[in-house]
Amino acid sequence: MPLELKLLFDFFPIIVFFVAFKVAGIYVATGSAIAATLAQIGWLIARGKRVTTMQWLSLAIIGLFGGATLVLHDETFIKWKPTVLYWLGGAAFIGALAFRTNFVKAVMSEGGLELPEPMWTRLAIAWGLFFILQGALNLWVAFHFPTETWVNFKLFGGLGLTIAFVLLQALWLTRQLEHLPAKTDGPES
Repeated sequence: MPLELKLLFDFFPIIVFFVAFKVAGIYVATGSAIAATLAQIGWLIARGKRVTTMQWLSLAIIGLFGGATLVLHDETFIKWKPTVLYWLGGAAFIGALAFRTNFVKAVMSEGGLELPEPMWTRLAIAWGLFFILQGALNLWVAFHFPTETWVNFKLFGGLGLTIAFVLLQALWLTRQLEHLPAKTDGPES
């Protein structure tokens, strides 16, 4: 799947939530986000594609927190949902390092990127801290501003921060790669 489509696919439930909120309010938006996440996973299964652990986790969290929002008619639960997902992601990035697993390396090295282990570790820690901070920021916006501001932040702020972080990471990687010795495939003739 091309990168643009993957990003659209990944953000599909958030976009559905945003549009439904603007049209019909928080409770319809919450139900719509649950349905969009179910549809997203159903589409993957129907196409014979792999559903990632993060996608299953996202479904479980939207089901739990979205369901609590709908049943108890309390938007507090849906406002906690992104934070829980971010914090679990952050903990996974950092915690996996204790078991000599690096999720950033697993994803980025598939594209052929080769880095020294300390750089992979720094990237994993950076992503973990980014998600932990993004979760805290979500709570701050959710409980210090009106719900409409939080919904706007959830889509545009979350996406904007992620894009900014990826760009900063790319700049850092570019600078670091300039200082690595050139890789040779063997003796020169």
